[in-house]
Amino acid sequence: MAKKNKTILITIILLLMIGNVFFGFKYLTVQKELKLIQANLKKQEINQKILNFISLFIKKVLKAKGEVDFETRLKLENAVREIRDKEILEKWQNFTNSQTEEEAQENVKDLLEILVDKINYSQ
Repeated sequence: MAKKNKTILITIILLLMIGNVFFGFKYLTVQKELKLIQANLKKQEINQKILNFISLFIKKVLKAKGEVDFETRLKLENAVREIRDKEILEKWQNFTNSQTEEEAQENVKDLLEILVDKINYSQ
């Protein structure tokens, strides 16, 4: 009887150990998957912020019938800063600091180009 109890106990311990290894492996697999999903979510959030900025820029600047008012410039500035990308911010500042219309046109092309590139590269 004692030998039978010992065998059952050893079997249970082995099954528990196998279960621990299995669930440990599953845990690591799910952790990897979670990190990948979080990274993709972050990319989607950045893409959405870029698209929101582009949409606002097109509506309020490119389609403007005159000079852009202070409130709109402030919205645009906040939207571009919310993206939190050094290169985009630099292109935005180049655009806002343009001295001539020709310079502004070149800078807006550069700004739009980098915005589109950032969306393509982060997918």
